Formats: sequence, C-alpha cells, structure tokens
Amino acid sequence: MTAHLLAGFLPFEHEPYHNFAQPDIAQKQRDAFARVRQQYVGRTFPLYIGGQRVEGSDSYEVRNPADPREVVWRFPKATAEQRDDALTAAQQAFETWRFSDPFQRASIFKRAAELLQARRMEFNAVMTLENGKNWAEADGEVAESVDHFEVFARETLRWAEGKPVYPMPDEHVTTIYEPLGVVVCISPWNFPSAIPLGMALGALAAGNTVIWKPASETPLSSLLMLELLFEAGLPRDTVQFLTGTDDVLGDPLVDSPQVRMIAFTGSKEIGCRIVERAAKVQPGQRWIKRVIAEMGGKDPTVVCADGDLEAAAVGIVQAAFGYAGQKCSACSRVIAEDSVYDALLDRVTELARGLKVGLPESNAPIGPVIHAGSAERIHRAIEAGRHTARLVLGGERPEVTDAQGTPLEGGYVSPTIFADVDARDPLFQEEIFGPVLAFTRARDWQHAIELANDSEYGLTAAFYSRDPHKINEARRRMHVGNLYINRKCTGALSGTHAFGGYGMSGTNAKVGGPDYLFWFLQTKTVAQKY
Repeated sequence: MTAHLLAGFLPFEHEPYHNFAQPDIAQKQRDAFARVRQQYVGRTFPLYIGGQRVEGSDSYEVRNPADPREVVWRFPKATAEQRDDALTAAQQAFETWRFSDPFQRASIFKRAAELLQARRMEFNAVMTLENGKNWAEADGEVAESVDHFEVFARETLRWAEGKPVYPMPDEHVTTIYEPLGVVVCISPWNFPSAIPLGMALGALAAGNTVIWKPASETPLSSLLMLELLFEAGLPRDTVQFLTGTDDVLGDPLVDSPQVRMIAFTGSKEIGCRIVERAAKVQPGQRWIKRVIAEMGGKDPTVVCADGDLEAAAVGIVQAAFGYAGQKCSACSRVIAEDSVYDALLDRVTELARGLKVGLPESNAPIGPVIHAGSAERIHRAIEAGRHTARLVLGGERPEVTDAQGTPLEGGYVSPTIFADVDARDPLFQEEIFGPVLAFTRARDWQHAIELANDSEYGLTAAFYSRDPHKINEARRRMHVGNLYINRKCTGALSGTHAFGGYGMSGTNAKVGGPDYLFWFLQTKTVAQKY
C-alpha cells in the first residue's frame, strides 16, 4: 500500500532558500516586515484548548530582542485549570486521532507545506522580531519547516505499512506500529518553527495527540505554524497550545499521569531534570513514560594539515557566528594541527572581523543574542577567558543604534575568538551559546580527534582533510551524532541529515531521519493461527 501511495508524490526536493542579494527578493522581505508590523504588533494572542481559542485572564509581553523597548505582542499565562483542561482534551482526542487514516495525516502535511511556501516571507519576519535572526537565518529555518511537512508526509505512510516477519506455516503474523497517547512537546526559542514542528509532526504522524508548549520568548512563530496546520485540515482538538510560566507548564506537565511521552529540546540542565522526573511513576499512571531530549553541544571543527584551509575558515566562521552562535550545532571549538594552526587562526580572525553587528530587521550579519541576561552570561565567560587564554578578537560590547542614533540595550555581543585554549579550560568544555570561538593546537591529526572527543557532548563536528585514510578514521572514531566531512557543522537538512547527538547532547532521536517516528510508536505483533 505505501509504495502505491508514495508513487503519487513528486520526488522529494529540499525547499530552496531565497536569494536576498536580488533587489526584488529583498523588497518582498521588507514588505513582509511592514505587513507583519501592521497585522500582528500590539495584539494579544490566544491559547488553543479542545479545538477552541481560549483567552487568558493574565498575559505576558514578548519583546523584540533587537530593541527590548518594543513590545511586539502578548500571550496568555495559562492557569493550572487550563492546563488540566488541555490534558483532558488531548487524552479524549487521542481516542479518535489514533485510528485516523495515515493517508489523511500525510495529505494534511502536504497541504500545510503548500500553504507555508506561500507565506515564507511573513514567517521570516515574525521570527526575526521574536528571536533576532537575520533574513537568511530565518529563511533557512522556515525552508526547513517546509521540508519537515514533506518528509513527515512520506514517513507517515512508510511507518503505517508495518514490517515483514519470517513466516510460519500455520500462522498469519504481522508486526504493526501503534501510537502512544498524549505527547508534550517543549521547545526552545532559537528554532521556534522547525524544532517544535518536527517534534509535533513526529507525534501527529504516529497518531498521537500533542500538548504544544513553545518557548516564552518566541510563541507566535509556533502559533502561526499550528494555525497553518489547522488551515490544512488538522482536527483542532489534536493539538493543545499552551503558553505561560514554568511553575504551571513545566514540572506539572512532565509529572502528569495523563502524559505518555515528552519531546524536549533545550538545555542540558532542563533535559536531565525532565528525564529524572519522567522516570517516576505517578499515582494513576499506567505506563513508563518515554522521553526524547536534545540538549546542546560543544561542537568541534578539526582541521588537518592537508585540509583546504580556505574552505575550513569560511565554514568555521559561518558555523561559529551565524545567528550569534545560538545553535546547539554551532562550532565553538577549532582544533587544528600545529603546522596550519597559525595560518588558519589568522584567516578565521580576518573573516570574523568583517562581520558587522547590527539590527536583524535590516539583515545585519550578526544580530543580538536572545536577551540582555544572556549577553551578560556570555560576557562573564569572555572575561573569565581573558585570564586563561589569548583573546584574539572581540570581547567588547558593541554599540548598536536605532534609526535616530539612540544606543539600543539589546543583548549584542561581538564575534569573539580565543587562541591557545587548553583542553581543561571552560572555554573548551562548557557550552556558552554565543558568538565565542576557542582555538586549540593539536600535535597531529590523531591528537586532534582525541581532543574533539574530549567533551561530555557529542552533537555535531566537522573534519577537514583530503586524505581518505584520515577521513575514514574520523568516520570511525569521532563520537558525534552528526559528522560533516569538508563542510561546516551547521545546516542539517530534514530528510537528509538526520539530526541528534550522543552523550549529554541527548537521546539521539534523529529528527528528520528514517527512524524518528519509531520514538513515537509502540510495536504490536499479531499472530493468527490458520
């Protein structure tokens, strides 16, 4: 059945990125900012519970990280009663959605992809105003969301077919996959469309229902994606959308005996807390909860003496400083062989020095970090690094002004590079989640691989070499979930680069890959005797 249904799909192609160097494309993006400001800024948005829009008695402000003086929109603070209503609604909707036709689910996702393609510029603008991504970074994420819809449509049908078994002469035996129940999706602010969408689509594609809890900093990017799904035909009771405070929507959702699974992306601290709390069986709970968690990285780029230094330098700068380093896949460590270390450091520094810090709405190469508190934390790490390593670039607090020349109080941090960083240094070991890059010298390429593996994290890594033997050794020995040879360590594409890491980077669930839906399913064997 699946092969027949998939035959009706066009061959999969990744959604292309917009070329903002073209004046007409850039103007369309500027026009989208104007429309978003007219249509959305100043509004208060609802929750969704039981298929209905629900207003809140209290709300909180979402501020523009580029200019925190600007309140862009407001969202409700869900109450404990609304949370419990959402859990009950999700449990009730599961009894219908679990038996829905997989082809219906796939058709909804396909339609949603078409709707999103038509509104990409709008979604780009909303994201920039919420989390400070420049045009290219926002556009890349929204394009990934289009890919998610297309990939999950295909994966829905593939997993619905079940798997063959070795036959018995007197029995008909099948192996099929069934949904779990209510899945809580807890997502971060740095990828507010693609990450929650990937988790939610994994749950919905498998026949589960969803409690969608976006990051408080970026709720509209998530809400618009959910409303797009509703427009595409998703039954409105299958997803409950909740915003608010952690005391209401954090531990109580994780602990609830009505919840079957938690899908989380965020910090190591919170991810480990969720795993620990979910392991406790609550009164009335009739299952062991499943958790998938993606919890960050300290991602290395290894450059061998025979590698293409120019390609490595360009890839390092893109991966380290794109979106101000606020990606779990961002390059934060460069480990280079001694003979090319200085030349590579000089070239990376030269390229990074040319990156301007400014307003993301004006498409500056480097915008703000998510808020001033994050900037303060990053600057504390930089100040500590001055005492343990050699500061090569950055470290200062750049001044960014508005159109009237008034300095802005957003969380702006200059691209910063430290050299001669010891492997025991926090600069080498701890995730900073900002535009801070550490250079470490290796004796040879084997030593470089050892240093790359010297981390509790294991999400992404890049390896630059022209030698097939070294590349093969890197493939075998580098302990990460996503290894990139002779290219940058960011930019995973849904359906191609299944994404998820080792160690304290998480549970290796590999979103966008061929095994992802298995996490949202349980296996049933049925044997019927002739």
